[in-house]
Amino acid sequence: MTPVNPPPLPRTSPPPHPASELPEGVRVRVLHAVYGDARAAAELATRLTDRQRSGLDPLPTQPASQAPRLLRALRAELRALPDDSRLLLLLAAADQYPLATHAFLRAVAAARLDTRPLEAAEAAGIAHAGAGGVVFRDAWTRIAAYEAGAPWDRREVHRLLARVLNGDGETPRRSWHRAAGALGPSGRLVAELDAAAGQARATGRLTLARALSERGAALCPDPARQARLLTRAAVDAWKSGDADRARGLLRAGTADDTLTGLFALRAENATEAFDALLTAAARDARADDPAHGTDSPSAPAVAARLPAAAHLLARATEAVIYTGDLRRCREAARVADRLGIEPPGALGGLVAAVEGRYEDARDLLEAAAGRCGPGGDPTLLLHAGIAALMLGDHARAATATVRAAASARTRGATATVAQAMEFRAYADFWTGRPDAGAAAATDALRQAYASGQDNGACHLQAALAMYAAVTGTADVCRERAAAVRSYALSRGLGLPAALAQWALAFLDLAEGRFAGAAARLRALAGFGPGHGHRAIRHLATPHYVEAAVRTGDTRVARAAHADYHRWATAVRSPDELALSARCRALLAPGAEAVDLYHEALDLHARGTRDFERARTELLFGAALRRLRRRTEARDRLHSALEAFEHFGAPHCAVQARAELRALGAPAAPERTDEGPGGRLTAQQLVIARMAADGATNREIATRLALSPRTIDHHLRGVFERLGIRSRIDLVRLLADSDP
Repeated sequence: MTPVNPPPLPRTSPPPHPASELPEGVRVRVLHAVYGDARAAAELATRLTDRQRSGLDPLPTQPASQAPRLLRALRAELRALPDDSRLLLLLAAADQYPLATHAFLRAVAAARLDTRPLEAAEAAGIAHAGAGGVVFRDAWTRIAAYEAGAPWDRREVHRLLARVLNGDGETPRRSWHRAAGALGPSGRLVAELDAAAGQARATGRLTLARALSERGAALCPDPARQARLLTRAAVDAWKSGDADRARGLLRAGTADDTLTGLFALRAENATEAFDALLTAAARDARADDPAHGTDSPSAPAVAARLPAAAHLLARATEAVIYTGDLRRCREAARVADRLGIEPPGALGGLVAAVEGRYEDARDLLEAAAGRCGPGGDPTLLLHAGIAALMLGDHARAATATVRAAASARTRGATATVAQAMEFRAYADFWTGRPDAGAAAATDALRQAYASGQDNGACHLQAALAMYAAVTGTADVCRERAAAVRSYALSRGLGLPAALAQWALAFLDLAEGRFAGAAARLRALAGFGPGHGHRAIRHLATPHYVEAAVRTGDTRVARAAHADYHRWATAVRSPDELALSARCRALLAPGAEAVDLYHEALDLHARGTRDFERARTELLFGAALRRLRRRTEARDRLHSALEAFEHFGAPHCAVQARAELRALGAPAAPERTDEGPGGRLTAQQLVIARMAADGATNREIATRLALSPRTIDHHLRGVFERLGIRSRIDLVRLLADSDP
């Protein structure tokens, strides 16, 4: 049976605020909230307040307030069906919305219902019978089928579904239907819902736990208990990726420093997030201090509170990392000391690094990085990945962040998955996997936007700007960097702002604008205890030294390198030591540099940063050319050129070819595979495949978080490189090239 489209909505004037004009994060959340339905998205966009359009207030989460006009049209279509058809559709909808409970067929059998009336719904294209029950035309038709039912009919179908949900593990869903069929407040039912929510939470079904706690709050006669249930529901909603519902629930409940800090960390001002999280942890510290009360808390009470305090301090550490104000780590460390707990995650290592105690920092970070076993707590695994990145151990960082994402998925913590991928992006970047890394970061970017984590999305945008700088897509790099800096500076996000600056600096360096690169990198490579973001210094210093040498102004660069070398020696990372040796080679006169370059390449062979190894070979080859050691120079430059072409770094490949031409040695012709993939950049190939699949420029822009204008520019470049004139030619060419 071919589904029939619903009747068109009444013709109206164009909406004053179409979804396409919303900020990127709000636009993605609008589409996510309405199940990707363009009709509902257009209607919801017109109903948003100015604060909702700007992302300051949560979006509506109830269908009746999202797209009432669409629901009215669909309910009118449903009213044309016979009563018994509508009753079956109501039963099916209650089984699927707002939670899938998979009990429709059992309910039909238990009540001995005749399913033949579904034929009328099939004939109208509204729904059809499937192997597992009823399949609705779309999500909004299912919602309309539920909302069109009379209140007493809805209660009856929920009670029927509750009666048949009596298998092992079905208690939470049975409790949900019992509560949905309740007539009014009930303390006994609230207790049942609370227990069922705990069971669902323990098994990673956070959406179900949220719905149970929220329903329990609606039926709770006690205001204090109702506020606690709403807070629990808000936590579950946030962890499961439903930020708008979480923020709405928090407003309906009571003020909570923990949730306020968590929301600010991922979507608002990161400095304010640190203050709120530290306040919440300090509140626990005061509660545990006998000086602040007449009675000393029992040992079990203190023990129960410490894990929550440790989690708060871990989140405060993340806030410090995002802001770049690492000196505030000391504040968090003092709170940990008052609580009598070991500083969580990378906190202790960061404090030691800020104070210039690099050997202590290494030991503390090593201990944190070692906690990356499978199946652990996602936050601990995330901090293990951050610590490994600080140590320059990208293989272990990749393992920890992948395991953090896997553990978060198992626990239903969708919000943490995107955050883990933020830090995984670095490992992919430095180990020479720009295409895979960019694809994963783009997917994580959409997850971050959809789950209301705009700060995380900003961080991912910065990572994608870095990828674009290396792969030579200058326009994309500048567009992403501009978007990052505009957002980051308003939210106190020093880390992504600095990453965007590094991306622009690397673009300058690769394109030969050495003075511009040096100016951008000088501040990022700040040195000395307590100065500068350690992760950014790792990125910036080697390239700052290169840019400074090119411009002949090396005074500040030598001081920056001295501190970098002390860190590299302390952490004993082969990659960091290799880059330090490269810096010393660049700063050394004439023939003295040769041995240092050999030392750098020997260290690179033990590390994982293959892209930087290729950069070292390029610089070594150029130095050998100036020393008239032609044979060795040619070998180094050819090796660098091959690596840059493999990585998809055309700007760096151009530099290698220029050195080979200056040497008088023939460079290998540019690689051109027979298929279109060999003639397009990685970004162009992604866009070309989306266009060939039928996506419009605006749809491609939405998926890649770019502007339609940039997509148009890329497609014109694709057509030019492939020698074609239309999308039809593109579809044919890509189809012919597929294996």
